[in-house]
Amino acid sequence: MNEATTGGDVREYDVVVVGGGPVGENVAERVRSAGLTAVIVERELLGGECSYWACEPSKALLRPVVARADALRVPGLRRAVAGPLDADAVLAHRDAMAFHWKDDAQEDWLDSVSVDLVRGHGRLDGPRRVMVTTPEGDTVRLAARHAVVLGTGSVPSLPPVPGLDQVRPWTSREATSARRVPGSLAVVGGGVVAVEMATAWQALGSRVTLLVIEDHLLGRMEPFAGEMVEDGLREAGVDIRFGTAVESLSRDDGTGSDGPVRIALSTGEELTADEILFATGRTPRTRDAGLDTVGLTPGDRLAVDDTYRVTAVPDGWLYAVGDVNGRALLTHQGKYQARIAGAVIAARAGGRPVDDAPWGAHAGTADTTAVPQVVLGMPEVAAVGLTTVEAERTGRRVDVVDHDMRGVAGAHQYGKDYRGRARMLVDPDRGTVVGVTFAGPGVAELVHSATFAVAGEIPLERLWHAVPAFPTIGEVWLRLLETYRDR
Repeated sequence: MNEATTGGDVREYDVVVVGGGPVGENVAERVRSAGLTAVIVERELLGGECSYWACEPSKALLRPVVARADALRVPGLRRAVAGPLDADAVLAHRDAMAFHWKDDAQEDWLDSVSVDLVRGHGRLDGPRRVMVTTPEGDTVRLAARHAVVLGTGSVPSLPPVPGLDQVRPWTSREATSARRVPGSLAVVGGGVVAVEMATAWQALGSRVTLLVIEDHLLGRMEPFAGEMVEDGLREAGVDIRFGTAVESLSRDDGTGSDGPVRIALSTGEELTADEILFATGRTPRTRDAGLDTVGLTPGDRLAVDDTYRVTAVPDGWLYAVGDVNGRALLTHQGKYQARIAGAVIAARAGGRPVDDAPWGAHAGTADTTAVPQVVLGMPEVAAVGLTTVEAERTGRRVDVVDHDMRGVAGAHQYGKDYRGRARMLVDPDRGTVVGVTFAGPGVAELVHSATFAVAGEIPLERLWHAVPAFPTIGEVWLRLLETYRDR
C-alpha cells in the first residue's frame, strides 16, 4: 500500500480521489504508476455504477435477447431457439456479471496497485482537503499535496410528478437489479436507458409500455437509428406512445403488498403497470460533495478545461473526471478522461511539460469530436462523432453518405432478411470522416473501426487501402466509399 504521511490527525497523499468507480480507479492507478501516492474514497461499492447497476448488468440482460434474435435469423436455428428466454437463467447470469454486488475483487486489485482505500462519504473540506465520514460514524481527514480528483459520477434525474415519492419508482438501478420480471412495466423516456430496458424486459416476459414525451427515440443520434429501433420494439410487442407525459402517479397497496401503479397521462388516459421506470436523464452527484467549501455551488456540474482541471478553482489543484463534468456521460469516456487527468497530474507534480494541444498526450480532445456509443436494441445502433442534426445545428458543412446494408455480403451471411443502414459524414474541405452511424444486427463491433477513422482523421484516399475482409459486415466501409465516389 501507499506510504502516506500523517500530520496530526490528517493523512497526507500526493493525490486524493473521491469516487471509486472505473473513473476514480483509472486516475489512481495512473498516478500511482508514475510514483505518486494515492488514496480512493468510496461510499458504496468499488467499481461504481457501471459494474453493478449500469454497463455490466444491463448488457448481461441484453446479451441473451440479442443472441436469440440473431439466432432466429439463421437457417437451421429457428426451431432450437423459438421458445421464450429462461428468465431465471438470465437473471442469474446478470447477478454473476454484477459480481453479486460484492467488491472483494476490486479491493484486491486496488491493493495490488498499491492504492489505499478509505470507505465512507468524502466531501471537500477546503483547498486540497477531504473529510470522510465512515460507515461507523468516524471522521477521517485527508490532505493532497498535488491534487484532489472528484469522480463521484451522477444520479438519475426524476421529474416533479405528483405522487412520485409514494409509488417507489424504478430508476436505472432497479431496472438492472430487479429480482423478478414484472407482469407489466411502464418506461418513461426515449433515450438509451429507456430503449435498452424496454428491449430487455419485454423479451423476458414483461408487457412494456414506452411513454415518450418527444415524437422520436434516441434524439441525440441520427433520426433513422431511432426509427429503426422504434420498428424493432413495436415488432417485439412494446407499446410505444409518443407525445405522452406522466401527469400524476399513485400505487394501490390495499392488498398488503405492492399493488399496481396508476399512471395519469397527459392524453387524459390512465395506464396501470406493476412497475414504472423513469429513464429521464442524469444529474452530477455533487450536491453533498463539499463544493461550497471551495467557492462552488453544490449540485452543479463542474466545468473543466481539456486537462480536466476545474476552471473556477484557483491554483489548479482540483480536477473533475467522468459524469461530474458533463462532457460525455459514458463509462469509456470517463476512463479516457481519467487516463489523461492522471498523466497530467503526474507531469505537473514532476515539473514536466504538459502537452495540452488538441490530440496531445494531456488533452481530452475526443470528448467533443470522437465519442463512440453503442445501443443494444433491436436492432443495435453504433455511432461516433458528428450527426446530421448536430451539423445542421452548428452550421457545419458535411457531405452525407448513406448505404443500405442489405447490399453487403456479410449481412446476408449474418442472417435472413437482414435490415440495416449506414451513414458516413465527410468534411468536404479536408476529405476526412467526421461522423459515422450504423443501425442493424451485429453493428456494435463496427464502432471501433469508425472511431479510428474519426479520431485519426484518416483521409478518404488512405481509407481505400483499409481493405475489409470478405464476407463480413465490415465490408460496408467499402460500400460507403464507393457511394461517395460515385455520387
